Amino acid sequence: MNPVDEMDDLLKRAGARWRADQVQPPEPDLERIVDGRRKSWIPAVVAASVALVVAGALAVLPNNTAGGVAAMNSEPSTAPSLLVKPGDRVQVSGLVIAAPGTTPVFCALEDGFGVGYAPGDEPAPTCPPEFSIALTGVDLDRLSDAKTTKGVRSGRAKLVGIWGDRTIDVQEQSAPEALTPWTFPKLPCPAPDGGWVSKPSNIYSPAVTAFLDAHADQIYGPVIHYPNGHSRNAPVVIMVGVAHGDLDAFRTAFEKVYRGNLCVAPVLLSRTDNERIQSALVELTSDKSLGILAVAGSGPTGGRIGVPLIAYTEQVRSAFAPIGLDDIEVEPIVKPVA
Repeated sequence: MNPVDEMDDLLKRAGARWRADQVQPPEPDLERIVDGRRKSWIPAVVAASVALVVAGALAVLPNNTAGGVAAMNSEPSTAPSLLVKPGDRVQVSGLVIAAPGTTPVFCALEDGFGVGYAPGDEPAPTCPPEFSIALTGVDLDRLSDAKTTKGVRSGRAKLVGIWGDRTIDVQEQSAPEALTPWTFPKLPCPAPDGGWVSKPSNIYSPAVTAFLDAHADQIYGPVIHYPNGHSRNAPVVIMVGVAHGDLDAFRTAFEKVYRGNLCVAPVLLSRTDNERIQSALVELTSDKSLGILAVAGSGPTGGRIGVPLIAYTEQVRSAFAPIGLDDIEVEPIVKPVA
């Protein structure tokens, strides 16, 4: 198998594992969303996808990172507290892999190695060096969900220890932390008097599409919300975020072409902001020493751009600073212990 084939296989397995871990939403009924006629469901938030960067390859997966509206000129309040340096006491929770004759590693890329294979035919788990953290002192006999596949031991654990140069000297080991499921954010607009009612929407009409495209520097979305659930007659509300300019002025202009339930709310980043920041971050992924795992969009809130990574170090912070620390939500695997 050549390197390209191996990378393609890695992407497929990572995607399969990601999909298997997701809680599936109820199937929406959009029979009345466009002028009262049935229309196939198409996600309205194109920018709410994740560009998952794996060893130089690019795959598109749904985004499971929630953004948030925040002050434009301040670094996220949690970011400084997430900085780590050699000698700091840190913690991680997730996949451990130990191949015979090699140092055990914590793998930032979650295990998807057995997905799609018949029992007994699974490949041995591996972890690319750029996603690996070398471990000393880990007890392989105490791993949760432990198994040995073709001689390679793997399992999950929460580890606490001393951070080095992409290494952890393990001091404490326990069961892995439970994954927190992502939930779709609430509609940021209050219901009108009498509540939201079911009505047709022309959100996919050429006039509306052209209007929103022409205002890409100003707006984010559209985002589809179901404030009363996904039942057949439940109302559908279209949210459009305004990152720059006057909300009332935008709404007045937009309602000249749009018909249907509408929520206009302030957001941090516009469509154009997303494209600019994402492009700059993707360029940084070529530097493997930064440990960037993915570059996400603003999600359904129009908030900061999520960046899952190995660890938030001063090197990473310096690389992100020219792009704008106030627009980036760092999501490190390695976290400092308070």
